[in-house]
Amino acid sequence: MQNSVNPKNKTTKMMKNMMGTALSGALIFGMPMMAVSQAAQAATAADNLTAAKRLNALLANTKSMTANFTQTTKGANGGKSGLSAKNGTFSGNMSLQRPNKFRWNITSPFEQQIVTDGSAMWVYDKDLQQATRQNADQQLGNTPALLLSGDPSKIASNFKITQPDAKKNYYVLYPKASGSNFNSLAVSFNGGKPIMMVLNDSLGQVTSIKFSNVKVNPSINSSQFKFTPPKGVDIINQ
Repeated sequence: MQNSVNPKNKTTKMMKNMMGTALSGALIFGMPMMAVSQAAQAATAADNLTAAKRLNALLANTKSMTANFTQTTKGANGGKSGLSAKNGTFSGNMSLQRPNKFRWNITSPFEQQIVTDGSAMWVYDKDLQQATRQNADQQLGNTPALLLSGDPSKIASNFKITQPDAKKNYYVLYPKASGSNFNSLAVSFNGGKPIMMVLNDSLGQVTSIKFSNVKVNPSINSSQFKFTPPKGVDIINQ
């Protein structure tokens, strides 16, 4: 059963912090970058307004996305969140569809799912035979999830958006609201597709997610964002 040192419980908490809806916002993934003027490219860094417009354009062009991922979390002391090296890295696959729908599947070293249809968010742990149901609206707010499947027009109102080097396709976002679960979120692109996210949370932990096999705007069956607890599973409503 669950306990404070169970690595899967720590992963669940981290994932819920990361996604919120998890990901209202799974990614600033895979759209072609806006054309940038030579003057802007020559700048050391883009101003906040320019960075926000570029990021918003990327998000607005992504209606759906699928990808594989490898995720690693390190603690404030450089260790892997107090977990063994074996349990510090997770892998799986994800899919999202606007507005506010996504599925995040951890497949190794254990199985866990986070699924939302924009109304309810489920966290299902197969080994524990436990499913937790939450109101998606309560989990969204100022979270990285807002970037993934949420409304792009709300990004600038919730985050300070920076592009540290106008010649490089990565953005760093800082939540404007106090009490956020994370301090900053960085997203890197290559060829117009997201290749990495790095999340610095309020506890000093750093979570890195590397994406592969990214597909933008594929057709996804709506059933992917529905979850029905298997028979015999314990259900917790929060």
